[in-house]
Amino acid sequence: MTSIIKATAEDCGLLSEIGRKSFTESHGRSAAKEDIESYLNENYSRGKFENELSDPGNIYHIIYSDNKPSGYSKIILNFPAVNIPEKNITKMERLYLLKEFYGLNLGLELFNFNTELSVNNAQKGMWLYVWKENHRAVSFYKKAGFKIVGSHDFRISENHSNPNHQMYLKY
Repeated sequence: MTSIIKATAEDCGLLSEIGRKSFTESHGRSAAKEDIESYLNENYSRGKFENELSDPGNIYHIIYSDNKPSGYSKIILNFPAVNIPEKNITKMERLYLLKEFYGLNLGLELFNFNTELSVNNAQKGMWLYVWKENHRAVSFYKKAGFKIVGSHDFRISENHSNPNHQMYLKY
């Protein structure tokens, strides 16, 4: 049984734990170990999530499988993007699933939940950045109907950036 719950301030530790592990599983080989560790410390700390959750524009949800936290998402409504002329579009900033839960369609379930939330808030589409070498994620988004509309250098550290696709799904 799965459930999707809106994250609250009490979930900061859990979000930090899932975020660090999931990012390492999917991006850990993309840069030097010290660069990854520095990025994780800066972007996946409990304090960072406390700050993020204090902003009502950041919408976080946690997905549970058999009462076990399996992943989380973050979207931002009405977030314009370069290369996308439409207004009222959602940015899918994170769609993270722990590797041990791959193959259970939980990522799709969480994605569909966020798409419905976006549509119900009068959004015209959804966009995101995805690392070009994360072939599993790129394939997932293409299968969901996203199109590559641009590129972006995702900064991991002062010395390293990962090439990302900018993808867009028009509703």
